[in-house]
Amino acid sequence: MKRINILDEHTSNKIAAGEVVERPASVVKELMENSIDAGSKNITIEIEEGGVSLIRIIDDGHGIHKDDIKKAFLPHATSKIKEVDDIYSIMTLGFRGEALASIASISKVSLKSKIEEDEFGSEIIIEGGEILSLNSIGTNKGTIIEIKDLFYNVPARKKFLKSISREGALIGDIVNRVALSHPDISIKFYNNGKKALHTYGTGNLIDVIRTIYGKNISENLIYFENKEESISLYGYIGKEEISRGSRNNQSIFVNGRYIKNKTIVAAVENAFKSFATVNKFPFFVLFLELYPEFVDVNIHPTKAEIKFKEDRGIFKKVFDAVHKAFKHEVFEEFYIPEEEKNEETNKIEVEVEEIKFNINDISYELNESKTPKIIERDIKDISYEDIKKEEELYNNLKALNNNIIKQEDVIITEKTNNDEKIIINEEKESFKSINNKYEEEKIAKFPNLKVIGQFNKMYILAEYEDILYIIDQHAAHEKILFEKYLKSIEDGDIIIQQLLVPILIDLTTDDYCYYEENSDIFTKAGFIIENFGGNTIAIKEVPYFLGKLDAKNLFINILDNIKSLGTGKTTEVKYNRIATLACKAAVKANDYLNEHEMEKLINDLRYIDDPFHCPHGRPVIIKFTNYDLDKKFRRIV
Repeated sequence: MKRINILDEHTSNKIAAGEVVERPASVVKELMENSIDAGSKNITIEIEEGGVSLIRIIDDGHGIHKDDIKKAFLPHATSKIKEVDDIYSIMTLGFRGEALASIASISKVSLKSKIEEDEFGSEIIIEGGEILSLNSIGTNKGTIIEIKDLFYNVPARKKFLKSISREGALIGDIVNRVALSHPDISIKFYNNGKKALHTYGTGNLIDVIRTIYGKNISENLIYFENKEESISLYGYIGKEEISRGSRNNQSIFVNGRYIKNKTIVAAVENAFKSFATVNKFPFFVLFLELYPEFVDVNIHPTKAEIKFKEDRGIFKKVFDAVHKAFKHEVFEEFYIPEEEKNEETNKIEVEVEEIKFNINDISYELNESKTPKIIERDIKDISYEDIKKEEELYNNLKALNNNIIKQEDVIITEKTNNDEKIIINEEKESFKSINNKYEEEKIAKFPNLKVIGQFNKMYILAEYEDILYIIDQHAAHEKILFEKYLKSIEDGDIIIQQLLVPILIDLTTDDYCYYEENSDIFTKAGFIIENFGGNTIAIKEVPYFLGKLDAKNLFINILDNIKSLGTGKTTEVKYNRIATLACKAAVKANDYLNEHEMEKLINDLRYIDDPFHCPHGRPVIIKFTNYDLDKKFRRIV
């Protein structure tokens, strides 16, 4: 039987570091919380190579006493509490005394600090948990700490880190959350020498939100609050126009500490869904302040998860506050005072006496009975059916020509009097073989149906022999577009169109990182995007195949879907998601289709790879045989 060993302090610190220091972002979070607890009003964060090679935090807080410099790096050394009962009344962000000891054991640390009363400050240098030097130096009031070569002596942990840009984005996200939680502190964040964030410490939360998320989000927020004696909550929730496909833009702070809590998220989202028509997640920043004895923050070393004494009570208060704010917003939007209603009505009654207008060269005027009568008309009758037939014939001939004669199958042998003699390359396929190949690829998956009509502007009714077919027009068109677009992406021959005015999108650091990692996917999908400085991008060209679209929302939706896929998904799956989102351009329910449009839709559907299921897995076609109908009408038993 193996004997029990007592681990030395160096080994135990490395093990403890695995819980506290998960990645560079964890280091930044712990050090920023120390700066805030020290009463800092200005904090500067500098990182290089995703925080792996360098993390530097500079603050103007109280500083560390010269006699406590060495103590600060001992396990469980803290100035926040003295005994166990203090945990139940803790109001500071840190209190466990594990962070500095854990960080020092897996990196090279240099710390300079000075309190206001001392003439000189102190500098300590630690490498792998061992103190190399402790000296007096000249420095400003506050603390400067540098973390270099993180995980240099734990190579196994270093292998599990993400890319440099991804780790930098995670640090940026943490810095943003801390900036939101303390709008009265000026925070500067530099990533590889480039300024990524600068808040000005005005104490106004809206200023910080505008700085981090941009003008569009800051102007589409609704304020909510619910203040009582034992608990107080307030914050902002976004209107449905700025909702996203992921929960990345949701922030919860309890007594100034950034936390994650499913109960609060569920309360906000349920209240949001009562007034929203979109199936997305709302943007919100929520602050909850309550007595320390009502919450337990000591259930995880990172302090990101907490427990409430009364979960149901918290849920109800959050739900009621958000619901009331949305209800008030809707009331304000549609409410018109009685006097304004009367003025508007009178104004309309006066103007209607003199109304006269022209539409398409048809002049109208109101007679004594207030009904319009036609005075003159000059409109040429145009046959819509003739135009549609000519357009369809032209498109069919063009498609046939493009598929039969390809550029690589043709060579020019001679030129006479500006007339080119074109001969098919004998090494390539002949006209006949190409034509046969084209016909073989287009195999109908169901018979040629006869259109009966459209039901409820949603379903196409068609028949073949004794079978009735019902086709979901939206699902059918969506699947046609889906397969065509996906195939164009895979073949690399997608057609793109240039935008008259480029679309500028301000991305968060996290979103910009995801875009950079997947920029080749957007390019192959038909998006031509250029950097516009900072985290701003300019969309210059979009897939022509999509027709009219909201390119900005489509880009954001694709980005959210790629983020939700995680790191284990293949490029093909990402293209599949892009094609699915792109199919928003499909024919919708309640869209009227004439007979030619229905026939074209069914004919296109016949020749795609899988015409029976939409991209979401729902059925496109259902059929009823004569036998099925006879049973419904009880003609047979």
